[in-house]
Amino acid sequence: MTTLPPLPPDGTDPTSLRNRVQALGLWGLLAQWPSIASQAWLPTLLDCEEKERAKRSLERRLRTAAIGAFKPMANFDWSWPRAIDREAIEELFSLQFARDGHNVVLYGGNGVGKTMILKCLAHHALLSGLTVRCVSTSAMLADLSSQHSTVSLNRRVARYAQPQLLCIDEVGYLSYDSRYADLLFEVVTRRYEPAKSVVLTTNKRFTDWAQVFPNAGCTVTLVDRLIHRCECIDIDADSYRAKEAKEREAARALARAAKRKSPPTKAKGQGAPSPTPNKGASK
Repeated sequence: MTTLPPLPPDGTDPTSLRNRVQALGLWGLLAQWPSIASQAWLPTLLDCEEKERAKRSLERRLRTAAIGAFKPMANFDWSWPRAIDREAIEELFSLQFARDGHNVVLYGGNGVGKTMILKCLAHHALLSGLTVRCVSTSAMLADLSSQHSTVSLNRRVARYAQPQLLCIDEVGYLSYDSRYADLLFEVVTRRYEPAKSVVLTTNKRFTDWAQVFPNAGCTVTLVDRLIHRCECIDIDADSYRAKEAKEREAARALARAAKRKSPPTKAKGQGAPSPTPNKGASK
């Protein structure tokens, strides 16, 4: 006789139910476990509690992540760049790099889609259960440099060191003095030891980061720690924003030209003969 394999637990057997109650921290139910373990309402109660906590957790992590508005990857025009490793970018959304503690650097000029990819990746990581923080380089360094004590600075650095995924946008668009370089180095170092991933966008090659942080002694070590476990992806393209601006201007010019060529339309009733008074009408 063939023996069928046992069905996998569906979360409603006594052991699974007890584990779910314990994971939710419902200690009052655990204290009364012998009398409630077989109650028909228990699985429904746990389902409701788990769904509500998952909803609140996602809302809280979305607020903390500060991703802001972004376009979905479905809107990305893969035909526009002259060169882009589409397979490598799509592979990022498996989040294997985050599980391995590796970094990602998206390199390219202005308006090539680096920020769009970074924000889509951050949002996907959030929906997958990771803790995420998304911030521009200037905002993060301004935040850190505004702290006036060692205690407050350590707390602020921890804010950027704790998330499982830190997304830093627009490194290289401004130059900073050595103090700002030291602050970025501190964040990267705090994340380097426990192997927490950083996704970073930049318009400067690493060899040019000395222009971003002139006179900073930590730049070489900063770059070294970033690229130790890192995938660098280049996007070679002209600005897509400039392309869209030209297309909008061309569309407006065509609309104006079409308006000039079309004959003017007469207003309703314009040119109609005025009614002749009826001479036979009574006065």
